[in-house]
Amino acid sequence: MSSKKSARKRTMKMIAPELKPHAPLAVVGVIALLLEVIFRVLEPWPLKIVIDNVIPMGYSKEAISTLILVAGLLVGTVALRAVSNYLATISFALVGSRISANLRARVFRHVQSLDQQYHARNRSADTVQRIVGDVARLQDVAITAGLPLIANVITLLFMAVVMFWIDPLLALVVVVAVLFFIVSAQGTSGKITAAAKRTRRGEGQLANTAQESLTSIKVVQTYGLEKHLESRFSGANQRSLTEGVRSRRLSARLERSTDVIVGIATAAVIIGGGMRVMNGFMTIGELVLFITYLRTTMKPLRDMAKYTGRIAKASASGERVVDLLEVKPQIFSPESPTAPDEVRGRVEFENVVTHYEDHQVLKGINLTVTPHEYVAVIGPSGAGKSTLVSLLTRSLDPSSGVVSLDGHPLPEFSLEKLRTQVSILHQEAVLFTDTIRENIRFGRFDATDAEVEAAARAANAEEFILAQPHGYDTLVGERGGTLSGGQRQRIAIARALLRNSPVVVLDEATTGLDPESAAQVLDAIDLLVANRTTIAVTHDVEVVRRASRVIWLQDGEVLLDGSVPELLETSAEFRQWMASDEAEIRVDTNPERSEGEK
Repeated sequence: MSSKKSARKRTMKMIAPELKPHAPLAVVGVIALLLEVIFRVLEPWPLKIVIDNVIPMGYSKEAISTLILVAGLLVGTVALRAVSNYLATISFALVGSRISANLRARVFRHVQSLDQQYHARNRSADTVQRIVGDVARLQDVAITAGLPLIANVITLLFMAVVMFWIDPLLALVVVVAVLFFIVSAQGTSGKITAAAKRTRRGEGQLANTAQESLTSIKVVQTYGLEKHLESRFSGANQRSLTEGVRSRRLSARLERSTDVIVGIATAAVIIGGGMRVMNGFMTIGELVLFITYLRTTMKPLRDMAKYTGRIAKASASGERVVDLLEVKPQIFSPESPTAPDEVRGRVEFENVVTHYEDHQVLKGINLTVTPHEYVAVIGPSGAGKSTLVSLLTRSLDPSSGVVSLDGHPLPEFSLEKLRTQVSILHQEAVLFTDTIRENIRFGRFDATDAEVEAAARAANAEEFILAQPHGYDTLVGERGGTLSGGQRQRIAIARALLRNSPVVVLDEATTGLDPESAAQVLDAIDLLVANRTTIAVTHDVEVVRRASRVIWLQDGEVLLDGSVPELLETSAEFRQWMASDEAEIRVDTNPERSEGEK
């Protein structure tokens, strides 16, 4: 019971800030809802008037006139109730839709602010399920269950007051029925919430399995993994089904037990009311009015059973969204950024230590890269090369020590400002499902078409772009899957050129490319890094030859530091690395880094 209350309380606390801007519209909805309940309470009275006052008059002009008047009142009351219900429904639908849209945007913004270690630990499909599916369920329940539940509770209260006014003794039957319902609902609602939460978790696992299979479809089909992944999907599907059936079974049990309570209460009123009419304590019209109210009251009770189950399921979705929002970003902008407007590109690492989980990656690195210097960072996998460059954009913060840009510690920069100063070219150039033109324009959104095309030409990309069906306006597939690796990388270089950042990071930018594509990419990179501070993580001998300085990282420490000629003269190990035919074979082509480099 306490966990159920906690889930609903946390969900309401999450929604409250989104509701405040729409409070006036919500008030309109509440007023319309109250009017609808008032008209519903008035609706049976014409029938009572006919039974107790018109029928005893016998057939006469006065009786006919009264009947017509009463019928007109009934039609007017029903029409006003319908209008009130329409206004309430529209008001709450608008509020619900706007709240869910704002909440979804808020959750998405929050997820994007979380550090890369969080995203490495958590499955993206389940996160998407929370942003889209769970928020949608909250909206659906708020409109299709929350609004009727509020209306039913208000109706129940109004009806109870009127029934006590008509006959307090019979009204006690309704009170007892409501108490039985509350006890029944309390015992079941928490179980429904728990089962629904397990169902949503299972659906998240389903989404993860499906996404993993579809995004790796080449590997799946090449290695014949279809049946294995289908088995995993079926297992997750069965678990989700089992919990879903359990949730629906609990909901059905609550609804059917409510039907029994309603049936017993109706039978008790018929017996008691009939006896009170025969003894002269009630008129026939009052008994008909009371039974009409009882039916109107029992319907909300039935609906409350149905909606209680649905709201319990929504609580499970709400709690999943709250859990996501309560994850605290580990990296954020300072309240008062003090970094300079213009950055020249001096990068310094002072006694930098980093950890991944409980594993120490960098062990007191001291390193300075001067403006316009081209530094190649080499070393075995797991040495900490990618960790080193991830510090530059604060994708990761050091456990101790300071990373600075132009003498300013990186935490003094706003994240937005800092990340505009650094362009990163990753091993896998990621493109978005959009046109080639817009993918380049992601480097700088205010760039003109002419600037976009100039960047593409500089990146040796225009020839293959113009060969596409629609040139720059050709749509690329998901993650740029319709283009080759070299083509994607040159579009990424054009994007980086357009960004025009003083610091460039190359993270295995030529890995996995065939020699011809690698040569074209390297030529484009030469233009990109000209007069910029460049740090290139690489296993590629050709990239190292073009660098003005080489850093050899091993076990999180700097093993070698010098120019290529200096290291060739002083280090046998470096000479062997440069001369070995295995240098390029040892390229780390695995897109998933070892844990030490994450």
